[in-house]
Amino acid sequence: MKKLLLKTALIGAAAAAAVAGSMTMALPASAATYGGQCGSGYSVVNSFHLPDSRGTVFLTYSSATGKNCVATVRTTSGTATLVEAYLKKSSSSTWIKDSGNYTSYAGPIYVSAAGSCVDWGGTIGTATQYKKGTNCG
Repeated sequence: MKKLLLKTALIGAAAAAAVAGSMTMALPASAATYGGQCGSGYSVVNSFHLPDSRGTVFLTYSSATGKNCVATVRTTSGTATLVEAYLKKSSSSTWIKDSGNYTSYAGPIYVSAAGSCVDWGGTIGTATQYKKGTNCG
């Protein structure tokens, strides 16, 4: 009886380990983390990952200044490559942009947008994405 209980416990533990292992594998690919690139008083209010784990575009906001800020952060620093951050009020036709061959991030760039929606995005290498008309208010 003890052997049967021990065998059942071992099978249960192995099954739990297999499920836990598959759950770990199901987690999203590594992503960049926000490192305060926009400065003191700015909190992340939105973000999205660029394809192939290249990095993350962060939209931040400071209620003290009424400004939004964007920084595009590479997942892994390395050889300089094209990195861009861009931002504008949705009602504007003029983008604020930082673009260059950077090793870790582009930005920060700022726009006063209290009470407005913003369009924002970023590029790393050949991957470009943006969002339009978000974070209104």
